[in-house]
Amino acid sequence: MKKKDKRAGKERSFREEWHLFARALKIWKELLPGYFPCQFILTGLEVFTPYFGLYMSARLIDGLAGGLGIKQLLFLSGIAVFGGFILSVAGRFIRGKISVITAFMVEQHEEYIINQQNRLSYEHMENPDIVLLRSKIRNDFVSFGGGLNAVQWTFCNLLNGIFDIIFSLSLTISMFAVTAQDKHTGFLGFVNSPYSTVLIVLMILLNTWLSIRISTTSTKKKQEALSELSVSNVRFGIYSCLWDTDMRVFDLHRIILKDIKKFQVHPAWVYKTEKIGIKYGIFSVLLDAVLSIAIFLFVAAKALLNVFGIGSFVLYEGTVGRFIRAVSGIASAVGQLRYNNNFLVEFYRYLDLPNAMYHGTLAVEKREDIDYEIEFKDVGFCYPRTQNWVLRHVNIKLNIGDKLAIVGENGSGKTTFIKLLCRLYDPTEGKILLNGIDITRYRYDEYLALFSVVFQDYSLFGFPLGENVAAGLSYDAVRARECLIRVGLGAKLAELEAGNINHTDAEKSEMDTNTEKGNIDALTMAVERNYDAEGIDFSGGELQKIALARALYKNAPFVVLDEPTAALDPLAEAEVYEMFNRVVEYKTSIFISHRLSSCRFCDKIAVFDHGQIVQHGSHKELVEDKDGKYYSLWRAQAQYYE
Repeated sequence: MKKKDKRAGKERSFREEWHLFARALKIWKELLPGYFPCQFILTGLEVFTPYFGLYMSARLIDGLAGGLGIKQLLFLSGIAVFGGFILSVAGRFIRGKISVITAFMVEQHEEYIINQQNRLSYEHMENPDIVLLRSKIRNDFVSFGGGLNAVQWTFCNLLNGIFDIIFSLSLTISMFAVTAQDKHTGFLGFVNSPYSTVLIVLMILLNTWLSIRISTTSTKKKQEALSELSVSNVRFGIYSCLWDTDMRVFDLHRIILKDIKKFQVHPAWVYKTEKIGIKYGIFSVLLDAVLSIAIFLFVAAKALLNVFGIGSFVLYEGTVGRFIRAVSGIASAVGQLRYNNNFLVEFYRYLDLPNAMYHGTLAVEKREDIDYEIEFKDVGFCYPRTQNWVLRHVNIKLNIGDKLAIVGENGSGKTTFIKLLCRLYDPTEGKILLNGIDITRYRYDEYLALFSVVFQDYSLFGFPLGENVAAGLSYDAVRARECLIRVGLGAKLAELEAGNINHTDAEKSEMDTNTEKGNIDALTMAVERNYDAEGIDFSGGELQKIALARALYKNAPFVVLDEPTAALDPLAEAEVYEMFNRVVEYKTSIFISHRLSSCRFCDKIAVFDHGQIVQHGSHKELVEDKDGKYYSLWRAQAQYYE
């Protein structure tokens, strides 16, 4: 039987369905080592316990009805009590182990996605379709519990149903085997014949098949109805992060709420999903009721035929009821898993995005003199999915210790040049050479380690200051402090460690009672207060200096500043660039800025225009060429400062 996958646009066979599910189990096995064996044992214990109770109760009832002696009855009671106690203790022990294994299940799930995402080509991170797919996967996980999450908990339900069926069948199979010796006619005669057993088995198979179909269809229709809220969920998630000063000053919440209401949960949608649940729920209940009545009549008739005692009647009645519920449970789990495979298809499509970038095998030579030379040879580049040349015929050589400024208008290709330099992308044409060798032949991680880059949209997180500088959980505190001092944050560190932090008077008073003044390590203080009430709200300029300190801490031979100070005024930017030029010392440095005055200290200036280097020389040389692009840019800005 095949099932049409609307999301994947094709029919999926049972084998394909199974492979989707099995791959998800394999992922969980990697994320949660030891989970599946423990869950298997726990489910077996939990399902076996009530059957053990039913079986022992049946034996005690038969013993009482048959006049069994007090010693035998006490012995059976002891087995029932002691056995139940052992099963309970074992279950509690295994459940504790599972709690430990799954304590950070959500974090491990997210860590897995982040690790897989980090493996992807950088171009995927800038592809709108891939970004939308990533958001869709997260929304499916948060809103519907779809994807890996559903596999994990539905697997438990499926395993529970399988154990239920195994134990119930093992205890009730004898019910079909025994028959009365006397001849009977009518209904009792039919029950005593093999035909009744065949009929019951056929009814069970029909019930199972219909239950799976009903569960699959019901789940599918409900999810399709709820998927209409997908846009609303994504929008609300974005808007919920926008409660900033603009929201308050411009009263933007009115526009946002109006937009959200277009996609809000409408009562009709709620009624639609509930109607689906009721409709298919009634069918499922009716099927179970018909099968339950049929089996009850079958068991009762067998009891009337005296083929087993009252204790066995109680046992069979209990086990048959559990069997019917197990069939419905398995049907529901199978239906949910099959539809959840639609989410998994998209999830796997994201995981399986190819990394087309070639990773070489040559090791980058570790040089104490950092004598590295990079050369662009007739490099051209088009971004994926476009035919527009962003760079064309770029030729430039970066020698050890060079201080190069890159200037040009917006869209001239400056940032793209840096992305190619750091090998976030490979050239569409031409080559980039490191010490005369094509950079694609080097190991990717070793080549990337040559660069410290501070982009305009640099990222700092609500982690301790030291971790932000070192970009790691463990770091050299002396070195991190030295880097912060070198970028001009020495006075700030001293102020923080003296206890003069930017909190309210009440917060300062509370902190003074908990922290001895003069005994504070500023590196352990969180950057910003989003996740830590005792974090520090650094100014915009201070945050930029922390990002610069991180570039220094990496101690790479090439340092790149891609307009990280664009938000500063011209004088502040020039001060930062000149300061950073001093502290990078003998390293090869590349500075990108819209403000030409900030880069006058550089040895050379490369002027980009429409994806090409149209001029290359010192500031003095370029400004004397009154017909050149640099002169026109310089005069356009200089008039505001003269």
